[in-house]
Parts: sequence; structure tokens; C-alpha cells
Amino acid sequence: MISRRRTGSGFEEMAAGYLAGKGYRILERNYYTRAGELDILARSPEQVLVAVEVKYRRTDRFGDPAEAVDHQKKRHMAKAFSLYLASHPQEGDVRFDVIAITGGKICHIENAFAWNG
Repeated sequence: MISRRRTGSGFEEMAAGYLAGKGYRILERNYYTRAGELDILARSPEQVLVAVEVKYRRTDRFGDPAEAVDHQKKRHMAKAFSLYLASHPQEGDVRFDVIAITGGKICHIENAFAWNG
């Protein structure tokens, strides 16, 4: 049986490749903090610092994978992003994106939720 972590890692790799193909520069993968993990940190072609949450579902039978990024997950991401920014000072815009993968189809939701940091 394939572990969930290994499965997730494969889809995070797919998402990172997708972003790189769109001109994003991947800065960090699986950035862990005491507040939680950020799947991907990247710099967009427009030089925006982006925290990306990757969600995968084999099918949409139980809903869109992006729906799994609930209020609590957003709060954890925001706290983790604040900790990242405290140790990696940045200038310019920041945003949160979600990459939802259903089967092999990728849906990139830019600016998925607001940053209040």
C-alpha cells in the first residue's frame, strides 16, 4: 500500500512542475513551521510571493479538492506564512493559491483567499 505522504509528495511534484512551466520559480517545498506546513512557496512571473496549497482527489465523487481548504486550513497557512515571512523578509505582494488536482486534471486557483498579515 502506498502511503498518503508519498502519494501527496507525487502530486506536489506535479504541481511544482506545473508552476515552473508557467514561469514560477519554486523557492521552498514542504516548508514546516510550528503552525503548520506550506506545500510550495514560489515566486510568480510577476514577482509575487505565493504560498501554494496542493490538494488531490482521485475523483470528484466527494467534492472538489479545493473545498478541503477550509477556514481552519486557511488559518494554519496564514500563521505558517507569517512565520516564513518573519525569517525571510520580503518586499512586494504576497498571495495564497490552491492547486486542486482531480485525477490528472490540474486547476490552479490564484489568490484563493485574502492575506490579512
